[in-house]
Amino acid sequence: MFKHIEAQEERVRLSGMHARAEISHPLPGVWRYRVRPRGYLQGEALPEKDSLAVSHRLDLPFETGVESWFCSAEGGGLQIRPDGSLQLFHRGLEVASLERISGEFQPAVPINRHRSTLILQAPAGEAYLGFGEKVGPLNKRGMKFTFWNTDVQPHHPDTDPLYQSIPFFMGFRAGKVWAFFLDESARSVVDVAKDHPERICWTAESPELDMYFFVGDTPADLIRSYTLLTGRTPLPPLWSLGLHQSRYSYETQEEVRNVIESYRAHQIPLDAVHLDIHHMDAYRVFTFDRHRFPDPKTLSDRAADHGVKLITIMDPGIKKTPDDPIYAEAAAQDFLVKTDRGDVFVGEVWPDPAVFPDFTRSEVRTWWGEKHSSMLDSGIAGFWNDMNEPSCFSCHSAFDPALRFGNTLPDDVRHGTMRHLEAHNLYALGMCKATFEGLKILQPEKRPFIVTRAGFSGIQRYSAVWTGDNSAHWEHMEMNLQLLLSLGLSGIPFVGSDLGGFLGHSSGELVTRWTWLGAFFPFMRNHSAIGTDPQEPWAFPEHLPFIREAIQFRYRLLPYLYTLMKEAEETGLPPMRAMSLHHPGLKNHLCDQFLFGENLLVAPILRPDHTHRSAHFPSEGWMAFDRAEALQMSEGYGLVSAGLEGIPVFLKPGGIVPLTEPGLHTSTAMWDRLEWHVHVGAEGQFTLYEDAGEGYGPGQHTTVKIEHVGQKIRIVREGRARSVERLKIYGHGSRLPYLVDASAAEIWLDVDLPDPPEAVIELVQ
Repeated sequence: MFKHIEAQEERVRLSGMHARAEISHPLPGVWRYRVRPRGYLQGEALPEKDSLAVSHRLDLPFETGVESWFCSAEGGGLQIRPDGSLQLFHRGLEVASLERISGEFQPAVPINRHRSTLILQAPAGEAYLGFGEKVGPLNKRGMKFTFWNTDVQPHHPDTDPLYQSIPFFMGFRAGKVWAFFLDESARSVVDVAKDHPERICWTAESPELDMYFFVGDTPADLIRSYTLLTGRTPLPPLWSLGLHQSRYSYETQEEVRNVIESYRAHQIPLDAVHLDIHHMDAYRVFTFDRHRFPDPKTLSDRAADHGVKLITIMDPGIKKTPDDPIYAEAAAQDFLVKTDRGDVFVGEVWPDPAVFPDFTRSEVRTWWGEKHSSMLDSGIAGFWNDMNEPSCFSCHSAFDPALRFGNTLPDDVRHGTMRHLEAHNLYALGMCKATFEGLKILQPEKRPFIVTRAGFSGIQRYSAVWTGDNSAHWEHMEMNLQLLLSLGLSGIPFVGSDLGGFLGHSSGELVTRWTWLGAFFPFMRNHSAIGTDPQEPWAFPEHLPFIREAIQFRYRLLPYLYTLMKEAEETGLPPMRAMSLHHPGLKNHLCDQFLFGENLLVAPILRPDHTHRSAHFPSEGWMAFDRAEALQMSEGYGLVSAGLEGIPVFLKPGGIVPLTEPGLHTSTAMWDRLEWHVHVGAEGQFTLYEDAGEGYGPGQHTTVKIEHVGQKIRIVREGRARSVERLKIYGHGSRLPYLVDASAAEIWLDVDLPDPPEAVIELVQ
């Protein structure tokens, strides 16, 4: 394939009769390998690529042996071969191998006639985790997936594809970890050692293969590198981490007001209410139906009196009608997606007929972002980007049925210089980028909040993600847990699913269990479909106390969760973490339990009429969290339990978790009342992050450390004083967890002294 190699300081160029390639070193621990057939080149060099997915590249210098074709940098390298294959090394050991790349010309295909394939070796015993929103166990070995954002309803535990396309995965084998990202947005299919057990075969309907290889010592290293490349989630406003209530649809202003007042009457925390499509005037974007919502500004003001924000749904389909100013502007400025013949493409979504903005173009994104000003003037605080796969129920424009893959636009539709085949998976990313950047300009003093259904790699820079239209089934609760963990392993930390299920009639038990689980979802929303039974907490009187307690528990967790979201901004690591992220040696890659940060292990009850389940503990000494009992677990599997009044949660030795008192809504992330839960069974440290909860002002840090000093345990606290601050001590011999005042800078515990526990506490001023 390649006969010549040309080494430069920041890249290596390979050339052959039929293809050109480049190798670069964009970031520490990251290698890029880009291959394109000669027939798709103008000149000898590969053109610069404007990737919507990649946000940060340094293109670091590296060394190349021109005769050996070996590229090396600190900690790793690539061995290139003339046939286009390569081996990936980390600390002198081979960790992965690209066996073959190839292209195929498809003469009978009307568009994009070149299809490219890459084959990676899949050694026996290697597990593959990530791939974004893909169903099934966390280890995707033996499965096959299509990357093509799809509006599918209903979907099931074996449905593929779904709404998100994240072509990134990590490999785990015998202490070695590595990762791969294919920055190609065209429709692609990956066979993860299914048809050929020793190979991963990835085929993209694109002439180019733009591949990134990652090396590191741990899975967390790989996520840090991948999110440094594709961007990280900015710290969201505190209120967005509170409870969201939604329904398709709250159809009137009065109904929304009643929902908010009912939450307050039942003393249940709430921070946001979502308005679905019935708030719109004939499904026209950036509008309110003035019969149903006569005064949205007054509604938002009254909601704010209760500490509640309003969020409106925003679909990309624009109603094609002469009296719609949004359509008139878009048409006049040539901002709309076109057919292959050059006329505006017309389809059907909720508005019928509908046209679609071309989000591949920066001027269109700027225009779309500016259009949010009227909604902000009405007091809307956030935006829910839906139907942005993009979904299209039917096509008014003529098209070839062979060029329509699912309920979307035909493959040959034009988005600027791209066809829909290439732009489809990028559509939601472009829409969310437009919204995010518009909000930053319109409200520079506030942090944007957006939640999206569809996306591509890099979506985490702009938006939270929810897993779409799930169903009110126990299987869906478990499936959505797996999806959220896979999204977290794919660089997307701000995630959630519709609590209780969107489609179908839910039950009090299912809503209760899902709400307890949802207390650990970064994005926590109860949402249900039109025609289903109401799903607000008071719809289940017998279960109302348990649902309220679960939501209050979420609000108690906010100091810890807010700090984890700050960590996500700085490292890319998600708050909800698959066990394998910190314990890659676990053979089963468990997907029915997870870590919340590093310090808590959560083992939710996922079956009806169950109060017990088996959970796996990676080490000894984990203790039941926030319970009035001294339940300490051994390493391996153990039986855990929780009635409807709780969820099995465990604190690791050396773990430290700050809680606060729950309010009816969030206010500030400067916590005046804190309770530190501290497991002194091992040394540990946790640093709490605090700020105003909104805007971009300075933050403060409070650190608590556990140190073992001879036969004593020293707890050190460094940070600002508060009106109420206590320590809850775990793991001090066999004693129950107990509370002490934490106003002192140091607390000493004598390991061997007997009860009462208060007798062993010495406060050192």
